[in-house]
Amino acid sequence: MTARISPTADTRGPELQDLVAVVTGGASGIGLATARELHARGARVAVLDRAASDEPFLHIPCDVTDDEAVRAAVDTVVRELGGIHILVNNAGIGAQGTVEDNASDEWRRVLDVNVIGIARVTAAALPALRKAAAGGEGHAAVVNMCSIAATAGLPQRALYSASKGAVLALTRAMAADHVREGIRVTCVNPGTVDTPWVGRLLDAADDPAAERAALAARQPTGRLVSADEIAYAVAYLASPRSGATTGTDLAVDGGMQGLRLRSE
Repeated sequence: MTARISPTADTRGPELQDLVAVVTGGASGIGLATARELHARGARVAVLDRAASDEPFLHIPCDVTDDEAVRAAVDTVVRELGGIHILVNNAGIGAQGTVEDNASDEWRRVLDVNVIGIARVTAAALPALRKAAAGGEGHAAVVNMCSIAATAGLPQRALYSASKGAVLALTRAMAADHVREGIRVTCVNPGTVDTPWVGRLLDAADDPAAERAALAARQPTGRLVSADEIAYAVAYLASPRSGATTGTDLAVDGGMQGLRLRSE
């Protein structure tokens, strides 16, 4: 099944007008920037997050590791907003260290949020996404938040990298499973993004200014990626205008994945 929205049809208003988008972890950082961008493009946005939000979205308190809470949150979105056309699986947590440094409980916690959380929320949303794909709009898209850690070996990120590698593989498997239902599945691979989480890591460093400079220097552009830049990429992948794009990952990493510059 293919989307029936013309990618060049601008007469219907903003490109996401009349579409419903769900963003997990949408109360801060990349998730908040994404929710704002989807809203600006015309979508009606629901944010699923444990933290509160003052934004003009439907905010539903939700922990993505809680099966019952996830199902209830998805049911609320469908009841209040009429369906789901776009799901952005953004909720995630970080971890530092080598394989020696994280206890088994920490491995289970991070994988439960970063990987199983995506599966849990998507499974709950699939009936609504199938209905959206088959409906008058003919549009359904899932965008997962992956990371440069899935495609590049980063020091002191063993657990986090393992979780994001799983997200990349899961994205491709989901895309294969649901492409004939008209549901596209993609992911975005950010580099180091200037978010509150990164800010907290920098604050805890012995020399925050030097650590920030080191993080910026490892990206060929010489700066951190902004949350808005990730949001623009998510919005593109979620849009009917990318109706032929599925099963792929989009790097937004300042060139970190693909460029090898000579030292000056």
